Amino acid sequence: MSGGSDDGLFPEETLQRVPAPDPVEAPVDKRFAPFNPHAVMLLPPSLDEWLPDNHLARFIADLVDTELDLTGFYDSYTRSKGRPPYDPRMMLRVMLYGYCTGVRSSRKLETACIDSVAFRWLAAGAGPDFRAFSRFRARHLQALAGVFVQALALCREAGMVKLGTVALDGTKVQANASRRKAMSYQRLVPAEEKLAEQVEQMLNDAATTDEVEDQRYGVDARGDELPEELVSRSARLATLRRARQQLEQDAADKARQVAETKARDRGDDDDTVADKGQAAADTAVVKPSAQRNFTDPDARIMKLSSGGFDYCYNAQTVVDAEHQVIVATELSNTATDVGATVPMVLATAEQLGVWPARWLMDAGYCSKKNLTEVAGLEDTHDTEFFIATGRVKHGEKIPDAPRGRIPNDATLRERMGRRLRTKRGKAVYGKRKSVIEPVFGQIATRQGKHVVLRGLAAARAEWDLVAGCHNLLKLFSFRQTA
Repeated sequence: MSGGSDDGLFPEETLQRVPAPDPVEAPVDKRFAPFNPHAVMLLPPSLDEWLPDNHLARFIADLVDTELDLTGFYDSYTRSKGRPPYDPRMMLRVMLYGYCTGVRSSRKLETACIDSVAFRWLAAGAGPDFRAFSRFRARHLQALAGVFVQALALCREAGMVKLGTVALDGTKVQANASRRKAMSYQRLVPAEEKLAEQVEQMLNDAATTDEVEDQRYGVDARGDELPEELVSRSARLATLRRARQQLEQDAADKARQVAETKARDRGDDDDTVADKGQAAADTAVVKPSAQRNFTDPDARIMKLSSGGFDYCYNAQTVVDAEHQVIVATELSNTATDVGATVPMVLATAEQLGVWPARWLMDAGYCSKKNLTEVAGLEDTHDTEFFIATGRVKHGEKIPDAPRGRIPNDATLRERMGRRLRTKRGKAVYGKRKSVIEPVFGQIATRQGKHVVLRGLAAARAEWDLVAGCHNLLKLFSFRQTA
């Protein structure tokens, strides 16, 4: 073999030279911070040292211990016998903190009292199980709803409610209802008829086999007990019938309301209005797509801001512009806002004892009836309404920059539209979104814009508690920065 350049196995230009790696440093005997999971403490630990002084849990504890009136909780205990219940003061501390931080489920509260330092500190080391939290909430539901009134009073004492400008708006609150456990009217009617036939057939069969059942069950039993299958079918049939009756009643009520409103607008007398309303109710037809949910029959399908649909309630909320404190709220299962205008205005004035100077509302509250009633309220009280009129109807004349005197023949809608198009009206109404929309966002982010309890009455009380905890969070922030 020759010693020339071509004697190698591969040409030299095709070889890739890899640099030698840097030398690896040898490990040293590093000293780490002490860690001994089996260490024994010579002194018992104090939970009080585990929370900073400005923690929300301390604020809630001081509030319950010194500022809230707990008479409504303690007065419900009228018997001295039985196992001693948990102190309402401790349970309220845990539950208020849970509602402020988005922990509402009874089972999650039980877990938090074990895993979370703040919850353990509020419970003073006690570990109530989920049944205790569930029973406490059910027993003191109205007292818990009253926290909203007390929180509002504390915010007013702190100077956080000025009542110069308030905004009214509605938001959809998700109900605790399964979308799979619902049935439309179109499916409900044939299902009810089919189930009724099955129940009737089973009853007939049971009536003809009494002697056989006597032999099967013996002399100690009556022999006419209903089979388990028949009991469950009867219960399902009763549920379907109630759902069908409720759908038909809702359709009749809606038809009566529409007919009476049209009759009043035409100037008919009271008897004619009542007759036309009853006639419309008698001939009302349920829409085939109308649904009723079986887990929460009071919840209704409503359109969400995201564009989807879900079982929800509608929370009407009045917010003060100064510190975004909720001054009034009401939960209903009516999807539209227009019918809540005057009731919410009157409820707010009654709750506060003072009329706000300015009201801000979007176009969902604008109607001929509402504009007429708020015009009367402006005449009798020192208050002013700014209600968006929505799209201008055919024939209405609302200039972009109104000047001069208002025409005598201008409608209430045109007058309101003219008010909002003035320089002052634009400045006042322009604050509406910044006043009320952040409140709904804060509740959705921190607490969750939903209810756990089912049924309109229970959901309404729980929403009052959610609104009250929102105000407590506002009070906490205000005191931190004041």
